[in-house]
Amino acid sequence: MARAEATDIHQHMWPEGFVRALATRTTAPFVRTGVRGWTMRIPGEPDYEFSATIHDPGLRARALRNSGLDRALLANSSPLGVEALPEDEARPLLEAWHDGVFEIAADRDEAAFGVWGALPIHGGEPADVDVLIDRGAVGISLAAGALASPAQLDALGPVLRRLEVHDAPLFVHPGPAQPATHSGGPAPWWPALTDYVADMQAAWMTFAGWGRREHPALRICFAMLAGGAPFQIERLIARGGPATAVRDSRLFYDTSSYGPKAIAAAASIVGPDQLVHGSDRPLVDGNPSTALGRQAAAAMTRENVARLLKGI
Repeated sequence: MARAEATDIHQHMWPEGFVRALATRTTAPFVRTGVRGWTMRIPGEPDYEFSATIHDPGLRARALRNSGLDRALLANSSPLGVEALPEDEARPLLEAWHDGVFEIAADRDEAAFGVWGALPIHGGEPADVDVLIDRGAVGISLAAGALASPAQLDALGPVLRRLEVHDAPLFVHPGPAQPATHSGGPAPWWPALTDYVADMQAAWMTFAGWGRREHPALRICFAMLAGGAPFQIERLIARGGPATAVRDSRLFYDTSSYGPKAIAAAASIVGPDQLVHGSDRPLVDGNPSTALGRQAAAAMTRENVARLLKGI
């Protein structure tokens, strides 16, 4: 049996067509040209300046291989708020993004990328899951804000059940359910340490409390260690919550933006078999952590990823 490819399950890429579509918008999220490249205006976030080279597929593929990995899975950048827009605004942008990333994934010269499909939060349907899986998506990503309460979970029930039918996983990424109306906070790092963490924890608690009962077969991966939600297990039990949530073999956690101390702590709580490597490139640059030793780091990019994606 061939050894599983070493995979980074969490990267972002903005194809040219997607950037052009954002450049036509007059309200955030939108893109404008600047002195040093492009500037992304994001609701509730500081402006983000970037160069097109960081989204160049060839350069990214080489960087991937230089880090010892074979493949990366591309996810929509949920904090941009594209998925949270009204359906008639979200669908054209998501279509442009999907057209670009599926073309990149199909490039036989690179063969380094896979795709998490993305849905509009408002109006997304099970048929959208069918289309994206048929196009080759490994699964579906959703913004954490869309799963932040039992009522929201119930509203997404048909989509999640369709994922179960396809035996495909869900990737939960920080991001809002509604376009942000507030400013980015007192410092550039503020949203990532407040809104992101709170939304990821709420999504994890929602799934632990109600989601697993409704979706027993669904494999689900939470980005950024679910915002540290499993670290709350003792408090959760003390308040009468589901004590078995952290030992759910179908729940996985990517390690994006965390280091050795947090990864080791997470492994002690949820078990090392539930951790998968996610870098969040190009926003965060990182290689698989060796906090648990090289053997565990290898499992986080290979065997654990294979169980997440294929249920083996």
